[in-house]
Parts: sequence; structure tokens; C-alpha cells
Amino acid sequence: MQNNIIGLEHKNRDTERIRNAKWAYTTRRIDKSAALRLVKGGLPPQRGDLVIAKVTKIRQHKRIELANGRKARLFVGDHIAVTYGNRYAPDQYEALVPDTIGPCDLVAAGGVASKLTFKHGSVKLPTAIEPVGLVADENGVVLNLADYALPAMVPGNRQTPVIAVVGSSMNAGKTTTVANLIRGLVTSGLSVSAGKVTGTGAGGDVWFMQDAGAQKVLDFVDAGHPSTYLIKPTELKQTFTTLMAHLDQPGTDIIVIEIADGLHQTETAQLVSSDLFARLVNGVIYAAGDALSAVYGAGLLHQWGVHVLAISGVVTRSPLAMREIQDGIDLPTLGKKVLRGNTIADFIDYRLRLNGMALRQSGGSK
Repeated sequence: MQNNIIGLEHKNRDTERIRNAKWAYTTRRIDKSAALRLVKGGLPPQRGDLVIAKVTKIRQHKRIELANGRKARLFVGDHIAVTYGNRYAPDQYEALVPDTIGPCDLVAAGGVASKLTFKHGSVKLPTAIEPVGLVADENGVVLNLADYALPAMVPGNRQTPVIAVVGSSMNAGKTTTVANLIRGLVTSGLSVSAGKVTGTGAGGDVWFMQDAGAQKVLDFVDAGHPSTYLIKPTELKQTFTTLMAHLDQPGTDIIVIEIADGLHQTETAQLVSSDLFARLVNGVIYAAGDALSAVYGAGLLHQWGVHVLAISGVVTRSPLAMREIQDGIDLPTLGKKVLRGNTIADFIDYRLRLNGMALRQSGGSK
């Protein structure tokens, strides 16, 4: 009888921790009603596993992004619901899923639990967390983000143009380019769907695309990944095709996607240099941090058989840097004002026609 009472108290305590935890962005697709138990032993955590963790020391991340986008303040003693995942961010951290359910790190405000391996010199150590247990259903099966992913799909014989934005590095201006491009296309009367194919789970880029006017926005979290660092090439390609298929809905005139990090990052290079990318993407806008990376990156994309439409990103803030680009390559440069202007659709249409693909417009719909 005493054991039953103790067991019930533990169950009630676990239920309370699950219910009252701050649920992060990476958990947004998981069905909370299935989260009924905490598993404290057994197999090592897997990428995508849902975990309740206690905040033990606040460092770099002082807030956690909730599933609805609000950035909630963190306090020592808070319980948070996050997913295990790897992280690759040259300006912040590299971190890997740990081998055991023990003290680890909150390496992304979007809700990624991992173990720090390297950090950039300009950032603090990550906020420390202590897992309380993996979240399981009534049968003790651990909930994993992959179980709630969009159905895997392959794009059909579509006619919708796809524009990708890739970059020279983290913080080269990719998301700003994407959002302003979306705004310009919408201003031109087009219906835009948008997606982020690779990166680490966080809602900022998704909300930016939505705010710019995209009618539908998806990211790799929707495909079942808290991050795409170190996922298998087959998983990467499936993520890409699934997002493309789900974004290519009736009424969509154009799809705009973002590929995270720089061209030398492993997953980015694998995807952008692939035959699949060349087949599904009609043109690329390349966001660069400076003139040298613009010229080099455009050349690399050309080697990969990628049709580069223009240069954009941080480099376009400098007239002198743009002049240096023109000395090295014959590509137009697009600043934010041009991207969000009402002539950008005509520019995209013209550049696509050079590669045998037209941006079909008929009153803003196909």
C-alpha cells in the first residue's frame, strides 16, 4: 500500500512538471495530450526525443522561445520541455546529443538540449539544464519529434518556380533577403509560400517570413528535426522534398526557401551541390558578407550547376563592396529596398527566362 502511494505521488509530480513546463518552439508539433509519463532510465537519448529539464544556471540564453513565438524569461528552477538535438553555429556553438540523460546545455533558445563541444569566443557558456526525464506516453514509449512530422512526400510534376536563398556564412543576411524578397513578390501581387530547409530549431525566421506576407511557411521542425546538423544525406533529401511538396499547394505562384549556414557547411554543401537541388530549384539569390565571399561563392555555385540570379546580403550595405563585386563577376546586386520593391517579380521573371523558366503571372495567380 505504501509503495502504491509513493508511486502515485511520483506520477502526480511528473504530470505536474509536464503540464507546467515551458514548452519550447521545437516541441510545437508534439501532441501534449500524449505526454503522460517521465522515463528516467533506459536507453540513451536520441535526436528528437522530448525531455523535461530543470534550469540550473542561466548563462547565454536568458529566455526560451515558446511554441507560439513568445520569448519567455527563464529562472533557475524552471522546468522546460525541449528536444535533444545537435547544433552547428559558427558564431555560437557546436553541440552534440549526449550519451546519457545527465546534466547538459540549452544550446538554442528555440529549445535544443545538447552537450557543448565548442563555442565562439564572443558568447557565454550555454544555459545549464538538468534533465528530469524523457517524456513518454501511457505505455512508456518516449515521444520523439519525428513521430509528429509531416507525411513524407515527393513533389509531383509541378510548375511552381522555386527560388532559394543561400549564403556565405551564418549572419550573411539570408533571412533578411528571404523576408524582403517575399514582401516584394507579395507586393507585386503574387501568392508566396516559404520554407527553411536546414538549421537549428527557432521560430524567428518562420515568423519573419509570415510577417512578410507568405501564405504558408514550413521549416525542418515540421519535417521532424530539431536541427539538421549531422542528419543523414537521405534524411536531408527527404526533408527537402517533403517541404517542397507541402509548400507547393494550389494557388501558390512561387516558393521561396532558405538554406542555413554557409556553402562550406557539410549539410548545406551536400544539398546545394546535389542533382536534387538542381532539379527542384530554378534560381538562387546568394547572400554574402563581403565582396570576396560573394565572388568566390558565386563561382562555387556555378561549378555546382546552380543558376545564380543575383547577389544580396550584408555586402549590399556597402557601395564600395558592391563595386568590387562587379569587378569580379557579372551579377546584379540586390539590396533590401530593391528586394521588397514592386519590380522584383519582373526581375525574377527576367532572370528565370534566361534559364528557360518563366515566373507566370496572371493577376497574381497561376
